[in-house]
Amino acid sequence: MKNNKIIVAFFLAFSFISLMGKAQDHQNLGLSPKEQSIIAIAALTGKGDLTNLKTALKQGLDAGLTVNQIKESLVHVYAYAGFPRSLRGLQTFMAVLEERKSQGIKDTLGAEASPINDEHSKYERGKAILKELTGVAEQGPKTGYAAFAPEIEVFLKEHLFADIFERDVLNYVERELVTISVLSSIGGVEPMLSSHLKICMNLGLSPSQLQQFLSIIKPLIGKKEAESSKIVLDNVLKNKK
Repeated sequence: MKNNKIIVAFFLAFSFISLMGKAQDHQNLGLSPKEQSIIAIAALTGKGDLTNLKTALKQGLDAGLTVNQIKESLVHVYAYAGFPRSLRGLQTFMAVLEERKSQGIKDTLGAEASPINDEHSKYERGKAILKELTGVAEQGPKTGYAAFAPEIEVFLKEHLFADIFERDVLNYVERELVTISVLSSIGGVEPMLSSHLKICMNLGLSPSQLQQFLSIIKPLIGKKEAESSKIVLDNVLKNKK
């Protein structure tokens, strides 16, 4: 176990050092250092690996993520891994900030979420955001889980896609990177991971960037989970239009 933690910490440090000097064009060079940090933070929080999370949080701050962007990422985790993982991540982040403050490091707080000035209901706003994410308009009668348990379909539209995705501290791409990182780390939710990988592509992430995402999470989430995520991504890329 100790050796595994050393390996992960070395990987995080190596990735951070090698990529900080390459923060140029996003599309040409792949995921930015900030995006890579978001992936590591979300994956380790979803996994509950608080020791290596501390390293990833420090590297995220050093990569330019604001305090509020990291807080928002950790809050977003709860929608997919539950409050316990999210709260432990936030508590770990609080400790990291206190440690850095004692060292004389002043981290940037960053912007707060903008107020929502939309007269549409949360359900309609969530429905519109989901359409933007997927690129597909919802049509016809409810099917699957939405027909079986209509209340959860309402919760998803109103809370997940309105209350959470609508907050502009993170953009849609960053929120989806959090999402696929957590889904990969918890395992057993391959259909959801597949759907969100497709959303990533609809938002403009390239196949090479998604392969880069996989290379980042591979040493962080466990062999079984990493292999499962690779199978899902391979299928998504194979069947993309």
